Amino acid sequence: MTDTPDNSAAPDLTALLLTTKTLDAFLTALAETALTLAPGCDGCGLTLERHGRPLTVASAGVSAIRLDEKQYGQDDGPCLQALRTGQEVTVPETLNEHRWGGYPAYAAASGNRSSLSLPIAPRTHTAGALNLYSPRPDAFAGTGLAPLRSVAAQATGAIALAQQMADVEAFHSELRQELTTRASINQAVGITMARRGCSQDQAFASLRSAAQHRGVPLHEVCAELVGQYGKSPEQP
Repeated sequence: MTDTPDNSAAPDLTALLLTTKTLDAFLTALAETALTLAPGCDGCGLTLERHGRPLTVASAGVSAIRLDEKQYGQDDGPCLQALRTGQEVTVPETLNEHRWGGYPAYAAASGNRSSLSLPIAPRTHTAGALNLYSPRPDAFAGTGLAPLRSVAAQATGAIALAQQMADVEAFHSELRQELTTRASINQAVGITMARRGCSQDQAFASLRSAAQHRGVPLHEVCAELVGQYGKSPEQP
């Protein structure tokens, strides 16, 4: 298999990334896109290494997850070989395959007869593999693999960008939560000061004591108080 990658024959993953709203949605769309480029395949799995362990982060079709999981369970298989070596791995016929211990026999018994694993982001902290499975032997023989190789090559940058976008969104979400929590505490302190005629420090100490006595976070006590009495007198 010596196809020269033809990016014009493959979808633009950057455009795909911009049209999906979450990282999970993008990864699923990536797997679905790859499956459409591989006629005769009934499953596509996207494996990424997380904290030193492989994980199927997205799949399309019916066969990928169980075949991926079998390889993870025995810590060996074509998908893991592609991930670890950065080399493309083809299985022409599982009935004739003798690599990877008991995996080929399991795959054949599951109805899988051939597969292709393409490396993604080799030798990086997001290393992975795009795995395609077919119920037909030699499903990838004589097939133009340039579009699939292009998808795998583009996925390296697209997944990194998607992860950055997800990290930024998570940060913004945490920041919004933090600001909401602070506002609730400030409002509760104001309400307590107005009701008890005490200082700010005394109001805060009273709220903290109530939270400790009930065994709940301070922001929960404050949110309840704000819900009961509304905004502090200082606020419009």
